[in-house]
Amino acid sequence: MADIENRSALSRTTGHETALACLEAGIEATRPDGLVAERLSLEGDELAIDGLGTGRTTFDLARYDDVVLVGGGNAASQLARALEALLGERISGGAIVTDDPVETDRIDVFAGDHPVPSRRGVRNAERVLELTRRATEDDLVIACLTGGGSALLPAPVDAISLSELQTTTDRLLASGAAIDEINAVRKHCSLIKGGQLARSASPATVVGLVVSDVVGDDPSVVASGPTVPDPTTYEDAIGVLERYDLDVPDAVRTHLRNGVDGSVPETPGPDDPLFDRVSTHVIGNNRTALDAAAETAAARGYEPVVLSARVRGEAREAALTHVAIAEECRTTGDPIAPPAVFLSGGETTVTLGEEYGSGGPNQEFVLSAAVELEDDGVVVAAVDTDGIDGATDAAGAIADASSVDTDAGRAALASNDSTTALSDADSIVRTGPTGTNVNDLRVFVVDSNR
Repeated sequence: MADIENRSALSRTTGHETALACLEAGIEATRPDGLVAERLSLEGDELAIDGLGTGRTTFDLARYDDVVLVGGGNAASQLARALEALLGERISGGAIVTDDPVETDRIDVFAGDHPVPSRRGVRNAERVLELTRRATEDDLVIACLTGGGSALLPAPVDAISLSELQTTTDRLLASGAAIDEINAVRKHCSLIKGGQLARSASPATVVGLVVSDVVGDDPSVVASGPTVPDPTTYEDAIGVLERYDLDVPDAVRTHLRNGVDGSVPETPGPDDPLFDRVSTHVIGNNRTALDAAAETAAARGYEPVVLSARVRGEAREAALTHVAIAEECRTTGDPIAPPAVFLSGGETTVTLGEEYGSGGPNQEFVLSAAVELEDDGVVVAAVDTDGIDGATDAAGAIADASSVDTDAGRAALASNDSTTALSDADSIVRTGPTGTNVNDLRVFVVDSNR
């Protein structure tokens, strides 16, 4: 099972214990070794992939001169290690960029940084590109792609410096823009994103293996879609900057305008023939975590209800809807009678003011819920399944109505300083890097009103 580092300090009631168990089960179920064992198989030289929504696809490994693994993301090295365990000496080599490295025998694992790209990330993303550029039509390139890949595989275009990309990333992340909007900009500032990793590897056969951290599991959004056609354009990227009134470096805006004018090539779109030799398969997602959490709740005697795997919008506002459902259950028995566990996933956002403290969407969700709850019979918990909520070292938080002083909590929300308020309440959930990333997991435990 996944480990919550400070579990004993957080297990204050049966409700707290149940919420923590659901979080752990959800994280554990989405770790790459289990996903590979469930979704991939090898019989002789035939590799079979059972993708979510794509069905069974097979590859005869004997047809290829080399099998190369590349990719990036928070859980990319764990995914590569699981593939190495399955394929063994059939793997010729590889290069993975991650912020949570694990040892492998046949694949080079390099360090990068998340959520803002770094110099070493740029250097190591170039190593990934070097491998793909050497691939021939007789090779198979397997791309391991997980959440966090956008930052960990930066590869900025020549016209944009790293510092300019970092500034743009910071402002996008603070804007409240949805992840697909953020990635529309990042794709058009990169040599890897938006199908360009597949373009680099062409004419090789390319297989993308994706652990999805985005609402709807669109592979063009996960890690900014290195192996799939890009449905966005330079004009879309400019539209995001205008929609959120973002002040980005002149070099970024100039590059995007050059793309609109046609003086810079567009990312490869759905009609590009290079994708005739490319397939991409989602092997794990947020729903995988929710289903495992629901099973754990049921085993503990609670009626589980999965509200949605697609919750998005402002974290503090989403929390209010969840609170209303939990309170209705507790007081009236609708939509089901307690004891019950309500679960949701997806990705909420936080729009920062000019001055802000420390926090992340899951901490802000829990804090917002805690100051609204009026009954100690409800426990709320939320984590980012990668163990990193926002730019903090917390995975998320757990609380009930008595955890946080209401006035202090509201003041912390006003200044986007949820970490401070929740730390003072000993309500922070810490896991460290979990080895996976399928976005947010939220739990409301509602005990019987006796």
